[in-house]
Amino acid sequence: MSTTTQGVGQNRAAARRPLKVGLMLPQTDGMRGPGTRRWRELAPMARLAEDVGFDSLWVVDHFLYLLEGEASARGCWESWTLLSALAATTARVELGTLVLGMGFRNPALLAKMAETLDEVSGGRLILGVGSGYHQHEYRAFGYPHDHRISRFEESIQILHALLKHGQVDFEGQYYSARDCELKPRGPRVDGPPILIGGISPRMLGIIARYADQWNVYYDDTTNDIAGARTYMDRVDAACQATGRDPATLARTVTVLIADPNADPWWTRLPTGRDMKVIRPLTGDTQAIAEELRGYARLGVSHIQISLEPTTLATIENLARVLEVLERS
Repeated sequence: MSTTTQGVGQNRAAARRPLKVGLMLPQTDGMRGPGTRRWRELAPMARLAEDVGFDSLWVVDHFLYLLEGEASARGCWESWTLLSALAATTARVELGTLVLGMGFRNPALLAKMAETLDEVSGGRLILGVGSGYHQHEYRAFGYPHDHRISRFEESIQILHALLKHGQVDFEGQYYSARDCELKPRGPRVDGPPILIGGISPRMLGIIARYADQWNVYYDDTTNDIAGARTYMDRVDAACQATGRDPATLARTVTVLIADPNADPWWTRLPTGRDMKVIRPLTGDTQAIAEELRGYARLGVSHIQISLEPTTLATIENLARVLEVLERS
């Protein structure tokens, strides 16, 4: 089968699924697999994921990641450089950031970067952004960590105006973009879709005003459909409070799936009043597929899978879940 014919076949199969299924690539030391994952490993993973029918590939945006209780930070490949390489390496899958810390990049420049990458990828970018949270890397790389949501609220206005309308004239306390235009425009009139991750009341209000898609991560849902339902209700309420039809905001959820032989790092996380216990999704192909169908019934349109560990073999195994979903 030619690559073109295979791609058409995969698109048809994916269209029969109750929701889109994406895969997060391993880019942080010792997470979703041991050691540092080199580009020579990541590129074959991306191509395989596309070949077996995943709808999207996702990267995180961290520089140094210090888990609570660990003595030293984990390194992480820079997301935008990696995403640009993925755009040239793949042909069909959507490419997303889960999520970019807006405090790391000037918002007008980020709009320019996003429009360019959308052009390079042929309109496959999903621009995921958030307010950021990990103080260790902010301090290490010299970015301000104060007033994160206030900074985000200004930056998203600039980003949204440029991507949706091609121009902005904005002067804020933290950011400005005076008589700024986005030229040339990429392949989509309204630019790439903007995904925003967040669950606080203030962030949900911003999401209701500016996002095309919303994401909630497994450490907030405790990797559970009931946990996701709680936040879905809050998103609905936030949309209604701003006069937006909740049906116009697409919902995405990140789900942790673990191979039986995975290192159970989730059992070593701190616990207590404010710490939630995370249990990865495990089981046979049918059981995992049924759990993902449950998210679809909840109204989720796109799942991003964090696969522990992420290897060529575990990607191949997970492809069987996609086959079951296609028969839904």
